[in-house]
Amino acid sequence: MKVVHQRCVAHSEAHYAGNLVDGAFGLKLFGDAGTHLAITLDGHESLFAGYASVEFLAPVRGGGVVEAEARLAAKGRRSRTVDFELRIICRAVDDTGRAEVLDEPIVATRARGTVVVPADVVTTAR
Repeated sequence: MKVVHQRCVAHSEAHYAGNLVDGAFGLKLFGDAGTHLAITLDGHESLFAGYASVEFLAPVRGGGVVEAEARLAAKGRRSRTVDFELRIICRAVDDTGRAEVLDEPIVATRARGTVVVPADVVTTAR
């Protein structure tokens, strides 16, 4: 099971030299995608317990479009191991608003995290 969210990266998100966006930008998107996955799986937002690993592989810049994927890797009684991937699917060409769709997405960030379903929530298999 997986969910994918797509989002434009506003120029206002970039605040480092080279129009770079900070790594926390992708982690926030992982939180949203993980919540969506938890609702789909268990009918509840659940609670994010933490990341086991995070890798920043390519820069994310303002003016592009990214997609954040959350994929179920393992399902315990109350815990869910989730693999995340942030891919750049469009990149700004210049500062005029021109952009291009990439032939192949660029993987910018990968992570693995754990989501926990609260004890008082009855889980249902879907």
